[in-house]
Amino acid sequence: MHASCASPPLPPDLPPPSPEAKRQCLKLLRQYNSVRQLRQIHAYMLRTGVSDDAFSASRLLYFSCLADLSYASGVHAHIPHRNTFSWNTLIRAHADSNSPLAKQEAILLYDRMLRDGCCFDKFSFPFVLKACAFLFAASEGLQLHAQILKAGLGGDVFVNNSLIHMYATCGSMPAARVLFDKMPERSLVSWNVVIEGYVLEGQFDEALQLFKRMQLDGSGNSAGTPDRYTMQSVVSACGGLGALALGMWAHCSVVRKGLQVGVLMENALLEMYWRCGCLVMARQVFDSMIERDVSTFNAMIFGLAMHGHGKEAIEVFAAMKVTGVKPNSITFVGILSACSHAGMIDDGRKYFECMAKDYGIEPRIEHYGCMVDLLGRAGCVNEAAKLISNMPVEPDAAIWRSMLNACCRNNAGLEYSELAAKRILELEDDSSGAFVLLSKAYASRSRWFDVGAVRKVMTGRGITKQPGCSSIEIDGIVNEFLAGDSTHPQSEQIYKKLDLIDDRLNSVGYVPDRTQAVMVDEYDHVKGDSLRLHSERLAIAFGLLNRKQNVPIRIMKNLRVCGDCHHAAKLISDLFNVEIIMRDRVRFHHFKAGACSCMDYW
Repeated sequence: MHASCASPPLPPDLPPPSPEAKRQCLKLLRQYNSVRQLRQIHAYMLRTGVSDDAFSASRLLYFSCLADLSYASGVHAHIPHRNTFSWNTLIRAHADSNSPLAKQEAILLYDRMLRDGCCFDKFSFPFVLKACAFLFAASEGLQLHAQILKAGLGGDVFVNNSLIHMYATCGSMPAARVLFDKMPERSLVSWNVVIEGYVLEGQFDEALQLFKRMQLDGSGNSAGTPDRYTMQSVVSACGGLGALALGMWAHCSVVRKGLQVGVLMENALLEMYWRCGCLVMARQVFDSMIERDVSTFNAMIFGLAMHGHGKEAIEVFAAMKVTGVKPNSITFVGILSACSHAGMIDDGRKYFECMAKDYGIEPRIEHYGCMVDLLGRAGCVNEAAKLISNMPVEPDAAIWRSMLNACCRNNAGLEYSELAAKRILELEDDSSGAFVLLSKAYASRSRWFDVGAVRKVMTGRGITKQPGCSSIEIDGIVNEFLAGDSTHPQSEQIYKKLDLIDDRLNSVGYVPDRTQAVMVDEYDHVKGDSLRLHSERLAIAFGLLNRKQNVPIRIMKNLRVCGDCHHAAKLISDLFNVEIIMRDRVRFHHFKAGACSCMDYW
């Protein structure tokens, strides 16, 4: 790999370099501006014998690492007396590189250092652990952890921070948390790494709980004072939970403390606002940004897509091209999603076709999934099936799930539904969603025997339907509800409110759609009762009890809202003169004055 970088051996019997020669070489190294100049300086050092000086050789290695990793490896190979510092310099350069191969080389270099008889120090481990984190090399990280403990470096803050980052990045948050809790001393980085790890794992509540503990445990010292990286993670956690009040507090805190707000923080704020159902604030953040990168435009496009604003998403995409920001594959996932949610089937076809032709981006499985969803929502089930059969890659469970959804929505032939369910179960044999959707397909045709057969198969395999969970934030506190939940402190008042809601719904002729309760093996009146106890209904009742005047009720649900609850929410918004903003697994629904922003196209 580095054969072309080999330097000629030092001429024999060369006199020791003069101090002036050393100073001249160091001056030249600080002023070089190309690899060609660096090679010339290296040749001069060899001719004058300066390369034999340990300090001068280390500076040459340092600047070589900045210029060309391959050349730096050749320089390192010809250093007469390699020490820990020189090895660390080369390992760090490889670990800091954007190349996965270079990061892999960092781990191999550490191994060579040990085989070379050179001892590591506390500065060696953070560099190698950084490479392990990027490569998800948990096994190598565990071995390094063992060496750290044997070397007595288990109490070093810098080393522990790197270990925590490695575990968190590799998806081992329990190990990262145990290590964090055992740390005798913590820095601000320690807190930031664990909080960010929880956010990346989707454990948003844990992230916010740790943030609160950080402020309590570290009050009065720098380790407990949040910086912009802390607040960026907190803002992202608020977006994940739909905790708008807390997210707005975090935004105000950033401004009040005068923290540096860069494009990453602004992107996090933008995404937090639209994830919390406040698209107006998201757009304000976007419009006020001085600097925008591809992630900025992607976040705005996704936000508009999730709220059903397809035309505005396309306008943002057009503005992206005007500003010279090049779209990536994620951009087109957002654009195709926007077309799907807004029913813009012709636009969706156009952007899918232009990906490769105009932008050189080959459609990936995510883009095919968006197209299947787009076609399925529009009722083009046959076209969606044809697209799946002609895909250059094997369709995954998500694509077959989109197909099954389309069949259920459009009352397509049961053969499509059964085929899609079969394919999903071949890829995910414990998928409760496939069974539930297939049951709905059978129920829509009143094939109750088949509905029962599906339930029997689920019971035999020990598969249970994923419970619906809805959360609502009131006064900065996130309240969660499961279907039929009675554990909330206000349960008695909630159920009384539900009775009032039912009375008003019945007064306007509401009749429960019992086909939405196909997994309830009871009589129709029991199925109706199960629908009124869905988690989103409980959250709406709680919101009506506790909301402030003219403030929308914001609900976040982990699953797709069922058709019956969607219909009920429209009626409730009119009967109680309240705006309900609901985010389900697929998109946002804004219920107001008896209508929904999705126009029943979902």
